[in-house]
Amino acid sequence: MMLVHELLTPSSTLCGLEGSSKKRILEKASEIISEQNPDLEASCIFNGLHGREKLGSTGIGDGIAIPHCRLADCNDAKGYLIKLAQPIDFDAIDSKPVDLLFVLLVPEDATSEHLQTLAAIAELFSQESVREQLRSVEDNDVLYQAICQLSS
Repeated sequence: MMLVHELLTPSSTLCGLEGSSKKRILEKASEIISEQNPDLEASCIFNGLHGREKLGSTGIGDGIAIPHCRLADCNDAKGYLIKLAQPIDFDAIDSKPVDLLFVLLVPEDATSEHLQTLAAIAELFSQESVREQLRSVEDNDVLYQAICQLSS
């Protein structure tokens, strides 16, 4: 199983993303991921993430969401940690707005590893001290350093 920070790079750790709705944030995240991974099309990423949200919100409570999907063109698991500029409604289980997202993309055939990784992300973000530390950061690089320390 991968540690949370092993899925991330400095360029996949984003602070202050703007967006007024769940759909808009997923669109923006898909565009950014596609720019950094030219083999993945933004529309495919968005359709995967949005399709998963239609099954039930990935907002797990306490302002955290873990949008995720499997993609045919994805060769290895990719993670994106996103801190939103403003909290948005995400239809989360506790109805609280979301300001921290961990987007997870995995290859189509990754099943048990995918579930273990999701569980590890959820467990990390269930810790109040982790959420507080990530929310106190205003810079991409500092956000990356913080998640590396917190998840190792």
